[in-house]
Amino acid sequence: MTTDRRSPRVLIVTPEITYIPDRMGSLASQLTAKAGGLADVSAALIKALFDQGADVHLAIPDYRSIFQNQLAPFLKRELYQLRKVMPDDRVHLAQDRAFYYLNRVYSCSGGENLKLAITFQREVINNVLPWVRPDLIHCNDWMTGLIPAMARQLKIPCLFTIHNIHTVKALLSVIEDRGIDAAYFWHHLFYTELSPEYEQARETVPVDFLVSGVFAAHFVNTVSPTFLQEIVEGKHPFIDVNLRRELTNKAEAGCAFGILNAPDPAFDPEKDAHLAARFGAADHSRGKKANKQYFQQILGLIENEAAPLFFWPSRLDPVQKGCQLLSHILYRIISTWWEKELQIVFVAGGDYQNIFKDIVSFHGFEKRVAVCNYEERLEHLGYAASDFILMPSRFEPCGLPQMIAPLYGSLPVAFDTGGIHDTVTEINLEAGTGNGILFDSFDSESLFQAVSRAVGFCEQPEEVRSRHRARIMRQSRQRFNHSATASRYIDLYEKMLKRPLINKSPV
Repeated sequence: MTTDRRSPRVLIVTPEITYIPDRMGSLASQLTAKAGGLADVSAALIKALFDQGADVHLAIPDYRSIFQNQLAPFLKRELYQLRKVMPDDRVHLAQDRAFYYLNRVYSCSGGENLKLAITFQREVINNVLPWVRPDLIHCNDWMTGLIPAMARQLKIPCLFTIHNIHTVKALLSVIEDRGIDAAYFWHHLFYTELSPEYEQARETVPVDFLVSGVFAAHFVNTVSPTFLQEIVEGKHPFIDVNLRRELTNKAEAGCAFGILNAPDPAFDPEKDAHLAARFGAADHSRGKKANKQYFQQILGLIENEAAPLFFWPSRLDPVQKGCQLLSHILYRIISTWWEKELQIVFVAGGDYQNIFKDIVSFHGFEKRVAVCNYEERLEHLGYAASDFILMPSRFEPCGLPQMIAPLYGSLPVAFDTGGIHDTVTEINLEAGTGNGILFDSFDSESLFQAVSRAVGFCEQPEEVRSRHRARIMRQSRQRFNHSATASRYIDLYEKMLKRPLINKSPV
C-alpha cells in the first residue's frame, strides 16, 4: 500500500479577485477584477495559502479587456494572450469570448449574468477540474453554484461560500445547451419543485444556482456567524425559504459556519495616499483634525474641527441600508445640535440620494450636510475626517464599513444585526471596552438616540476621547485583517480534508 505524501491541492473558484500573489506569475499582482468584498477575500486567502507553501490553484474568467487595460502600462509591446503571461500550473483562466470584451465583472443585465455564470462553470467543469485534479474545491457565490454538484459526483470535498444572497435560476436544458453535461450530476442540483426524473426536470423545473451550491457542497459558510444564525432562526422574511431550509440542514449537520470578511489592506491611515495627512493610533488627534479641516474645506462645510462629523459610507438603499430612517430625522438631528454645527456627509449613490439632496436644499443645510457621488478619494477621506459613521442597516451579511471606520478612529453608529453584531460592541468609557454605538430597534427614534449618545462622546474631554480612539484603532488593526480571515478558512479546509494543508514530511 502506498501513501500519497504530496500536499492537498486546493482549487479556489471565484468570479472576482483583487490581486494574485506575484510569485504565482509574471505581472500577476497587476490583475484585478473586482466588484466587492469577494475579490478581497479571494486574494487574501490565496496569498495566505501560497505564502505558506500550500498547493493552491485559482480559476477565474479571462476578463481579457479588463486585464489588458491594467497591464498596458507594464508592457511595451502589444499584450499577448494572458495564458502566456500566467503560469498554467497555478492560475487557470476560463477562456471564452463572453468574457473577453467586458469592462466590469458583472453585467447590468440579469440574462447576461446568467450566460456568464454558465460559461464560467462550463470551462471549470470541462477543462480546469480534469487538468488540476484538486483534492478540495472552494466555490464562491451563485456564479459557481453548479460546481459543488459536480464535486459531489466526483467525491471531491467542496466548500461553498455565500457572500451575497442573490441567485439566478435556469432550466437544465439551458445549462446543457451552453455545454455543461448536467445529466451526469443532475440529481445533486436543487430544483424549485420536486423532480424525480431527469427528463421532467430538464424541460420544466428551474435549477436555483445559489441553493444548489448549498445543497450539494460538503461544507458551507456565510461571511458572518450571526447572519447565518439569523437565517436559520427565520429572522429575515426576505430570505428564500429553500435557502433557509438548506442552510438549516447544513447547520444541524455541523457543516455550516460563519467566517467574517476583512477590509481591503488599502484602508490603512498610516499609508493611505488619499488622505490630507496620514496618521496612526499614536498621533491620530493631529491626523484626524487635519483631514477634517481639509474635508470640510473641499465640500464647502463649516470649518470647525470641534463639530461632530458623521459619515455615510454605504449605498443609499432603503431595502437594506436603512437610509429612510435617517431621512425621517435629518432635520431633527441638524436642528437639535445646530449650535455644535453637527455635520453629515454622504459619499454614496442610490435611490435615496435625491431625497437627501431635496431635504438639504429645502432647509438650507448646504454648509452642514454634503451629498456626494461615490469617489474612492472621498470615501477614504470620509473615514479619516469623521468622528462617526452611520450604518443603520436592516440586515448585513457581513459589512465592511463598520470594520474600516475603527481603523481610522471613526466609531460606528449602527443597527445591531448580522455582521455588525459580530464586529461592533457598545463603547464603555469606564471599562475601556467597545468600539461603537448600537441600537436594537429598527426605527428612526432609536437611531436618533444612538446619534445623541455619539454626540455625548464628543462632549467628553479631549484626553478621554483620544485614549479610547487610540485603543479602538490598535484593537481593530489586530482584529480586522485578512490574516485572521485566511486562518479560519485554512482551519476549515483541514477539517474537510482531515489532514494538514502543508505536508512537511519527506517524499
